[in-house]
Amino acid sequence: NLQNIPVREDIGRRIRSAFVAAPGCALVSADYSQIELVVFAHLSGDEELCRSFRDGSDVHRRTASLMFGIPEADITVTARRAAKTINFGVIYGMGAFRLAQELSIPRKEAQKFIEAYFSRYNGVAKFIEETVRSARERGYVTTISGRRRYLPAISSRNANERQGAERMAVNSPVQGSAADIMKLAMIAVDRMLQAEFPEARLVLQVHDELIIEVPQKQAAQLAERLGTTMAAVIELTVPLRSSVETGNCWGDIH
Repeated sequence: NLQNIPVREDIGRRIRSAFVAAPGCALVSADYSQIELVVFAHLSGDEELCRSFRDGSDVHRRTASLMFGIPEADITVTARRAAKTINFGVIYGMGAFRLAQELSIPRKEAQKFIEAYFSRYNGVAKFIEETVRSARERGYVTTISGRRRYLPAISSRNANERQGAERMAVNSPVQGSAADIMKLAMIAVDRMLQAEFPEARLVLQVHDELIIEVPQKQAAQLAERLGTTMAAVIELTVPLRSSVETGNCWGDIH
């Protein structure tokens, strides 16, 4: 399972280094930047969250600044980590108990963090409330492309089942839409390769990353086209950006 090879640990990088481009070729990787948060900003329409992506700023640093009332330049590594955990945790319905475990802080402090987040990103709070309400009425949620996720437990009398379905109601449109965008990107990139780089081939998709093998002499040109192609597959209210890197093996990338 190539998707489960760790990227941040040394052993993961060593394993990835075993995947080598053919002689005379290079690997070009395009990785969507924080695609789930970008989709979340688009779907929620929250002004502050959207502004972070439109400005091209560090969204986790911006969140920490808003939550803690500290200038972005003064945000510590610890504060940014807390904001990053909350940014992604909100998508997955993370509560104070789980956040306290993740950050190794008291539960009351974690609850204050969450309350501060929603007070600053009130558009997110409204989106979550409206999405759950709609899911309860219709029995399903949809992705950007219209795919449905049915949630029969959304009206369950069992609190655990109901709360789990409510978390899925918020998470599914975000993750599902990110998956939709990735599939659109694979189609667009494949067509671009056939038309402009017939010697190149799409060899792997891992989460929000595409890896292409291409003759070394065409790598720089492909890298430029790859970034623009992936950014143009869908029009969102915030920019859809990708990070493009080139290497002789998968371990050279990231």
